[in-house]
Parts: sequence; C-alpha cells; structure tokens
Amino acid sequence: MHSFAPEIMLITILSLVVLSDALASRLKIPSVFLLLLGSYLIYTYFKAAVPIDLTLHFDTIILFCIPLIFMGDALHLHFSDLKKHGWSIFYLAVVAVALSITAGASLYYFDVFAGLSLGAYVSLFAINMATDAVSVQSVLSRFKGISHDIKVLIEGESLGNDATAVIAFFFIGLPWMMSGEIDPMHATTEALRVFAVSIGMGLALGYGFYMLMKLFSDKRGELFAFIIEGYAAYVLGEEMHVSGILTLITAIIATKAWIDMDIAAACSLDEKRKRGFFAKLRLENVCATTNERLEYIYEMAKEFGYIAAVMIFFVLAEMVDLEKLWYYRNEILIMFGVTTLIRALSMAKFAFFGKTIDSIKPVGKEGWFILTFSGMKGALSIILVHMIPASYEYKALFESVTIGVVVLSIFVYGTTLWVYFTFLKKEGEKKLF
Repeated sequence: MHSFAPEIMLITILSLVVLSDALASRLKIPSVFLLLLGSYLIYTYFKAAVPIDLTLHFDTIILFCIPLIFMGDALHLHFSDLKKHGWSIFYLAVVAVALSITAGASLYYFDVFAGLSLGAYVSLFAINMATDAVSVQSVLSRFKGISHDIKVLIEGESLGNDATAVIAFFFIGLPWMMSGEIDPMHATTEALRVFAVSIGMGLALGYGFYMLMKLFSDKRGELFAFIIEGYAAYVLGEEMHVSGILTLITAIIATKAWIDMDIAAACSLDEKRKRGFFAKLRLENVCATTNERLEYIYEMAKEFGYIAAVMIFFVLAEMVDLEKLWYYRNEILIMFGVTTLIRALSMAKFAFFGKTIDSIKPVGKEGWFILTFSGMKGALSIILVHMIPASYEYKALFESVTIGVVVLSIFVYGTTLWVYFTFLKKEGEKKLF
C-alpha cells in the first residue's frame, strides 16, 4: 500500500491558503487570522488532513521554510527606499531591538519570572521581540491609507529585526542561559564578527547572482535564481557558523538593489554616469531583468512565503497545549504587555523625536501607532523557541509564553489595526510623512 501523506499534506496547505484568502476578501479581514485559526482547527479536529508528523521533522521544515519566508519581503525593498530610509531602518532593526532586549532583560532584577537567570531573560526577550514578515504583510495588505514610506519602514524592520534577534539569541542569550555565565567582551566581539561576516558573505553572493542573472532573460529562470540564492545564502551562513538569516537577507537585498540601479540607469539620460567605473564593473548596460518580471517574481515569492508560514502554523498547532497556556497565563500576559510597552516606547522616536535627527524621518502620532501595532510575532519566534535544548528545565515556560505572545500579537495587534483602518481612519488621510 502506497502512502500518499505528502500529497495529502500539500492539498491541505494549498486548500487552507486558497480558502483563507477567499474568506478574508469577503470578510475584509487579514488572511493570517484565518490561516492561524484554520491550522489549529484542522490539526486538532481533522488530523487525517495532516498525516505527516511535522514536529518530528521540524529541523528539516525550518531549513525549507526560512528562505521562503524572508525572500518576498527582501525582494520588495527598492534601492531608492533603502537610500531614503536607511538610517531609520537601521534604528528599527538594530538599535531599537538591542535596547528592547536590554530593557526586557532588566526585569530580571524585579524577579518577574521566578527562577530564570539573566541569560534566560535575554533569550526570552530576543525570541519575543522578533517580528514576522508574513504576518505583518498579511495584515497590512488589507488596509488602505498606509503611506509607502511607512510600509518601507515596516518591511525593513521585519527583516533586519529578525536578523538582530537571531544573533542576540544564538550568540549571546542561549550560551549565557545554558552555561550560566558569559564573557561580555567575547560576546560583543562575537556578535560584531557575525554581523560583519554575514553581511560580507551576503554582498558577495548577491553580486555573484546579480551577474549570473544577466546571462538569461526569462521570469521563471530569474525567480528560480532568487530561490536558489536564498537557500544557498542561508545554508552557507549556517555552515560558516554565522547568521544564515542575515546572509540571506543581505544577498537578496543586494541583488535587488543592483538590479534597481540598472533599471534606473537604463531610464537615465546621464551619459557620464553610464560610463562610470562602477557602472562598467556591473555591466550596467546588460539588464538582469525588468520591472514587469520583478513584479511577477515578487508575487510568486510572496505566495511561497504564505505556504511556508502555513507549515510553521501547523507545527504551532502541534505545540499548543491549552492546559499549559492556562497554567502560564499570567506570564503570557506579562510578556505580551511588556513587549508591547517596550515596542511603543522604541517607536516613539519616530513620532516625537524624529525631527532632532535629519537622517531619521518623523512619522507623526498616527505613524507611531501603526509602527507599534505592526509588530506581529510568528514563525521565527516559534523556530527560535524550538531550538532550546529539551533538557532545559524552563523550556515549557518558554514555549507557552512564546506561543501565547505569538497568538495574542497576531489577533490583538491585527484587530486593533483592522478596527482603526475600517472604522476610524478618514478616507482623505493618505500621507503620513
């Protein structure tokens, strides 16, 4: 008797994506609500539709899903947007996350979570400060009236924020938590090494695939090239013991940025620029792709990201234990409240203090509100908490708190934005900057 488990699993995932999108369009709600709820209901009450033990193969699923989850967002960032908002994205993705983890870890001195070490606090907040690109895109795509600039900040943050959280978790929090001690100087230099090497490798891979894409000119080949680049960058980064996610993000963004520069140059009348040294080095007169093909590539990458997110949501459904969630309800609510407050304070830089630094653009109170509640958690938080060794005595606490925060952030943040844009925002308000 043949096993049709892979085929049944694929039918389940694609059916859930299709039905969620269809219902979300009719109900005018974000599809991620239905994806998350549908994954749990199917796994709990119709297990025949999920014949593969996803938790048993979780490491394999991670390797398969991570490049797909991050690729769509990375492809959507334009070089002109990076130039305009580079410092703002750096603040959101690096400075704000580092300050947030530090602020959260300071709760150790108030013994908020009994029994946890300072290293455990760092790990717990690194896990729960990582936003989810797919969840954020699913929610924001339903709303009209969000300016392009705000979307760039949110997309840039959801990418860079994750890379920073991963480095803080794997190279600082987790070793500190498991060993009980850490050398601050060694941890700092290690984190900087990981940042530098990951970005360097990503730029090199990005340039290599950018030049490779000049050899062919069809949208399917270009899409596959980006997918290969994403997987190659992630695997190479992990094999070199640096951040595979940061390597992946850097590589995709670099390739896309050089392509954007080629397209801009093709439309430019500045002959001096076209004859420049760097233009010749990039073979700027040979375009890797076109805007039309890039749009197709982005749409396909976004769909692959949704499929990968559903697979992670099915794993989340397996991890959900209602009795444990109720047992740790106070810890979940405390973590959700604290992370929301920390995020609101870190985003206040853009609402109230942005004018003090020209390179960081102010967005006003409405922009601050949107940035605060666009911090949905998701797949990456689930991946990170799974990486904690089973022998760790507080792993059940970490899993329950993380699952609770993921679910609350998606439904509470998403519902808050949905209510605002559906019932409160005036139609004429289109520009936030």
